[in-house]
Amino acid sequence: MFLFAACGDDSSSTKVAEPVDDPSSSSIAVETPDGEESSSSVIQSDNEGSSSNIDSLNSSSSISEESSSSKVPEPAEGATSSSSVEQNCSAILKGKSGWSWDVPKECRFNPDITYGTMTDSRDGQTYKIIKIGNQTWMAENLNYADSTNTPSLLERSWCYNKKPENCAVGGRLYTWAAAIDSVKFATDADNPQDCGYGKTCTLPTTVQGICPDGWHLPTQAEWETLFTEVGGQSMASDILKSLTGWYSNGSGTDDVGFSAIPAGFRYNNGHFIDSQYAYFWCASEYDSLQAHDMDLDYFYKSPKLFSFEKNYAFSVRCLKDDP
Repeated sequence: MFLFAACGDDSSSTKVAEPVDDPSSSSIAVETPDGEESSSSVIQSDNEGSSSNIDSLNSSSSISEESSSSKVPEPAEGATSSSSVEQNCSAILKGKSGWSWDVPKECRFNPDITYGTMTDSRDGQTYKIIKIGNQTWMAENLNYADSTNTPSLLERSWCYNKKPENCAVGGRLYTWAAAIDSVKFATDADNPQDCGYGKTCTLPTTVQGICPDGWHLPTQAEWETLFTEVGGQSMASDILKSLTGWYSNGSGTDDVGFSAIPAGFRYNNGHFIDSQYAYFWCASEYDSLQAHDMDLDYFYKSPKLFSFEKNYAFSVRCLKDDP
């Protein structure tokens, strides 16, 4: 059993909650032996300082538009609107509750928000983006998969249940080594992926990771800035979660267009879980075995900053670099 430590300190909580249980990619990675067949327990708390236990690229991008403020989203010139698909989505979502991989990702965005867009020139994929306060976030999960140009991804990223069509809905799931683009930090040519599970690394202040040029993997402090901007951590979960798709009435209000979906995660033994969780990697490690992440769960009103095993596979949300 692994004990997960909180991101901010060495304390652990005592309240236990058990978890219930991409199309554009240049290459689809396969199973990795990294951390195979290990078990884990989950420790979560209602307190903000709770702890938990659950385990890149030379790139370029172009931003076509950014729009929307944190509390009163503002349309921007050239920004995209979901109104054209709203009626179709209403029909698709009618009678559905909870998560379904058959629902297009377009139907998970807030139809009342006008999103901007950016295009990742590495593979031509276009992502919705949203400006919240002074931060500009991707409003959907990263779905970059070229392990030829980015060897950090080799055998360290997956579509949910290894079905490529699921990456088109929820993005890819990445180990922490993949998310930070660990090969960039390698000092051993014979073993270039030496920054990840079982090892520690010295990382720069800003980690681009597998994000496009001009974007980076968010730090814990940057997640906390987001929480503050939407009214505080105690209420941020509901505001950041998508309007539909979450298990057991756990969907949110998506007031600022962050549109977090419960795309789930991959255990280090190859098992996948969706519908209840959205886990996003941070750009820092806790120790040789764990790295920091931000968690949204269907049963908590506040997001959590935890540390989990590096060889789990979580989603990535990229944050635009400061101008």
